[in-house]
Amino acid sequence: MSHFLKTLELNGFKSFAGRTILEFPAGIVAVVGPNGSGKSNIVDAIRWLLGERDAKNLRGGKGEDLIFAGTQKRPRVGVAQASLRFENKNKFFPVDFEEVVVSREIRRDGQSKYYLNKSEILLRDLIDFFARVRLGSRGMVIIGQGDSDMFIRATPLERREMIEEILGLREYQLKKADAERRLKNSRINLAQVTALIEEIVPHLRSLKRQTGRWERRGALEEELRALEQSFFGWQLAELRAKRADVDARIAGHQRQFEALAKEKTAATTRQTAVEESQPEERKRLAAVKEEIAKLMTSRDRLQKDLGRIEAQIEMAKRAPVAGPGGASSAAARERTEHLLDVIRKVKEELESALDEEPLGVLAAVENALEELRFALEEGGEASREEARPETQAQRAIPEALLADLDRASRDVAALEKDITALREKERALEDAQEGFYAAFKAAVGDVQQAQATIDLWEKTNRELLLEKERIEMRHGDVLHQIDQAGRRVEEFREAAGAGIARPDDLDDTERRMFRLRGDLASIGEVDEALMKEAQDTETRYEYLQKESEDLTKAIEDLTTLLQELTGKIAGEFEKSLGKINAEFEKFFALMFGGGSARLKVIRKDEGIKVSDGEEDENDGEKGTDQDAVTAEEGPDRPQGIEIDVKLPRKKITSLDMLSGGERSLVGIAALFAMVSVSPPPFLVLDEIDAPLDERNARRFGGMLKEFSKHTQFIVVTHNRATMEAADILYGVTLAEDGTSKVVSLKFESEKAEGAATAAG
Repeated sequence: MSHFLKTLELNGFKSFAGRTILEFPAGIVAVVGPNGSGKSNIVDAIRWLLGERDAKNLRGGKGEDLIFAGTQKRPRVGVAQASLRFENKNKFFPVDFEEVVVSREIRRDGQSKYYLNKSEILLRDLIDFFARVRLGSRGMVIIGQGDSDMFIRATPLERREMIEEILGLREYQLKKADAERRLKNSRINLAQVTALIEEIVPHLRSLKRQTGRWERRGALEEELRALEQSFFGWQLAELRAKRADVDARIAGHQRQFEALAKEKTAATTRQTAVEESQPEERKRLAAVKEEIAKLMTSRDRLQKDLGRIEAQIEMAKRAPVAGPGGASSAAARERTEHLLDVIRKVKEELESALDEEPLGVLAAVENALEELRFALEEGGEASREEARPETQAQRAIPEALLADLDRASRDVAALEKDITALREKERALEDAQEGFYAAFKAAVGDVQQAQATIDLWEKTNRELLLEKERIEMRHGDVLHQIDQAGRRVEEFREAAGAGIARPDDLDDTERRMFRLRGDLASIGEVDEALMKEAQDTETRYEYLQKESEDLTKAIEDLTTLLQELTGKIAGEFEKSLGKINAEFEKFFALMFGGGSARLKVIRKDEGIKVSDGEEDENDGEKGTDQDAVTAEEGPDRPQGIEIDVKLPRKKITSLDMLSGGERSLVGIAALFAMVSVSPPPFLVLDEIDAPLDERNARRFGGMLKEFSKHTQFIVVTHNRATMEAADILYGVTLAEDGTSKVVSLKFESEKAEGAATAAG
């Protein structure tokens, strides 16, 4: 036997003020008690937990009426709570729990909460959850008091919904209804979006015409900016690297200068020390050299004297000589010529000896004097032999000149003596100074070498400083170009530090930048307001286009989904309707002792036909009803269900001709026909057996017994035959404080079998 619904817990719900728990074993549970005791409140609680939202369907005016209102002996409570516990070991519910607990509570401030296994959920989620397992508050799982003929009283469309819910098609109907709602909204939204697009397109076209040239400006600006980033960024990076390199070289060069300066200072110090260690003989040597220099001055003077003597002799040569004899004059001229030749030779020897050492000069002077003396002596002897004594004026060589020659001879002899003595003294002093000269020469060489190195360093330093100055000038020029371009140098620092590649050709890049600036100047400034309007309009248009595409796709998808759901619902419904009709026919004949009954589908644009396709004999009379149903359903609404019954020994033309008992029997037969085709996990029946007589009540009890093998039944009843069919009885009474109390009675299996035999 099915054991699906386990317990119902009530606390503060309607007349159940305290905590009340009802356990539902497999089979049939009958709830009995006097009128007004609160039996039907149990049914209301189950309906409420299955998702009922309308308080009127729970026999109340508003939600607050579900909360215990209090009595004279017991105060009211502030919250109503109820819980249903289901068995789920066979995974009837699509959740990974062996037990499912649905809870609901409502407070007097109107706040209502829903829980699934203690997790709060929304009401619509709860309804969808139950719809997936063929449970719901509006179907035929719960048949309330006085609703035994509910299936008869329902409209054709409501009958179809009841059948679909008990067949498990309610889930698809909910999905279909949701898809239809979304499809309708999507079509409305698509129409609105299409209207907006049609309105915005002309304005957008006008804006594009106005902003077309500015769009080109944007492309030019972007290209110019990219070129500037490359052109200036690379140069700044290169200059930065060069400046860092030259700064490093200058710093290293400066460090070299310190070492060079130290070396020069050390060399100068060594030279000074050598100079300060000069011996006393060096000073005497300097005096000797000074005297030798004076001798050289005398040598110069001698040269001048010889030049003067030469001039005088030349003059004497040209002067006429008085005398009668021409031979003597000729001899005098010959002697004069000879003397001049000797003087010239002496002069040449003296001039050639000027660059020689003083001893060489002295030797040359001595030779010259010897030649002069010889020439003079030779000339005197010849004169004495050839002529008589002449006057002073008639002599070829004046006496004064001869006196000068004698004086020069004496001076040279004295000079020779002095120079010889000085040279000997100098030679002795120089021999003593050779070691000093070597050390001094080395010290002077070190100082000169150090100075030469410093001179080379200064030359290199000037070149480095000049290179840095050129870099700084180039950097300033680049900064000036950046400023002229209207850019800030900070914009290129990141590019300069990112290792930007060098442009292929700097000159071509610069020329291209100039051309782009010219093009931008010819385009003019952009109207930002108009550009923004164009951008906003373009964005709006693209958004609407995307919305239109999405809505069109959604409409296509929803249309496909509706077709699939409609086909599935129609297929499942038509397949099950034949089985229901077969069971309906059987149970109807059982309840009425004969006759027949069928459920028929009302088709559109046709006469009302039975489920197997045969035309109904009352098509003409039902035309008005068909039109009403069709108009109510609309072209996309599901088709309704009509009931065709034929009672034994009684002719009827409509369901309205049935009595109350007959209507209840038809409704019960239809209920059990649907239950037999698609058994629900449980059914709640609230006094639907009230209109039945004893014979039909026993038939009803027997049917409950038969169906309880697959379905749990919770039956609120006053009928003894129904009580006898129950496996457990819950008695509901009113306590002294005005609240509902529950007592239970479980039949032993033997008693239950005996009761069944008596009923038979």
